Amino acid sequence: MSPPIPDSTDFGFRDVPRAEKSRLVRQVFESVAPRYDVMNDLMSLGIHRVWKRIFVNAIAASPREALLDLAGGTGDIAFLAKERGAGRVILSDVNPAMLEVAQGRALERGLAEGITFLCADAERLPLPDRSVEKVSIAFGLRNCTDKDAVLREARRVLRPGGRFHCLEFSRVEIDALARAYDLWSFGVLPRLGARVAKDAESYRYLAESIRMFPDQEALAGMMREAGLERVVHRNLSGGIVAIHTGWRL
Repeated sequence: MSPPIPDSTDFGFRDVPRAEKSRLVRQVFESVAPRYDVMNDLMSLGIHRVWKRIFVNAIAASPREALLDLAGGTGDIAFLAKERGAGRVILSDVNPAMLEVAQGRALERGLAEGITFLCADAERLPLPDRSVEKVSIAFGLRNCTDKDAVLREARRVLRPGGRFHCLEFSRVEIDALARAYDLWSFGVLPRLGARVAKDAESYRYLAESIRMFPDQEALAGMMREAGLERVVHRNLSGGIVAIHTGWRL
């Protein structure tokens, strides 16, 4: 028998009713959407662009393969995948404000015709079983209320032989780096959010959500529980982020 689903979940360091988290997360991303890309550059000192390129190279979607990018936000992963030669790309996000920004950016890059934009909850995807070869999610899983449901849905829509790829903040494995990273996340980041995006609280939540997210081994275990196989992970920047990969066999 499956364990009972708890009535509450984390929203940063706060404990909130499960039914409330999706609304609270939606409010965060509606607030940050207009300045999201600028803030990503400031938050990571531009390193997020390197991480995403490494991630898309690991996905390696071919022209014959369909890629579903979950929590695709303003489109970075979808655009890089398409430019790298991916076939059909579905950019999915639950937040219409983020998708609106993504659609505008796609038009500017001349990529709009090669990408399908789908407003959908990653926990309940409106896609048939075994419909895509690759599923990706970058910096989005930690914002989902039911992460296990997202992983199960990813496996469900994968064709046999397909792969799931997750890029997410993880557990820093170098002590000196961990201390500096904490200072940056909780000291500098909210101040940047207040100055650039006029929203310190949303960026405080984002920093807290990183600390609450499962570490490398815990996430690998969750992926196996969801039915994914041959699960491996690769640390980047000393474990600040990690790429997890699992197969549907």
